[in-house]
Amino acid sequence: MPRATNSPASRRRRKRVIKSARGYFGNKSKLYRYAKDAVDHARQHAYRDRRNKKRTWRALWIVRINAACRANGITYSRFIEGLTAADIALDRKIMADLAVRDEVAFSGLVEKARAALKDKAAA
Repeated sequence: MPRATNSPASRRRRKRVIKSARGYFGNKSKLYRYAKDAVDHARQHAYRDRRNKKRTWRALWIVRINAACRANGITYSRFIEGLTAADIALDRKIMADLAVRDEVAFSGLVEKARAALKDKAAA
């Protein structure tokens, strides 16, 4: 009995990999053997970096908030502690946006945080 290779499925799979490797340099975009490795590698990086992107953005937001806090005479950690004490629940993305675009609103948040810290210290 002749050997069955399932040729249509193999060809479809190879074409899909080669299509995914479009734009890669040299053999990695032309030959299945090298394209397969390059595509696997790229997908691993994409999976990892989708998570790292969240980390990086959060770090940027914290840097922006910290800079605005110090301009208002308070440290980042004391600011966050004050917001927690005042039961103000804003995420860091929104606070960073306020710090950059609306300094008056951000300084209002700083004042509320300061007041909550004074109340906390008095209690």
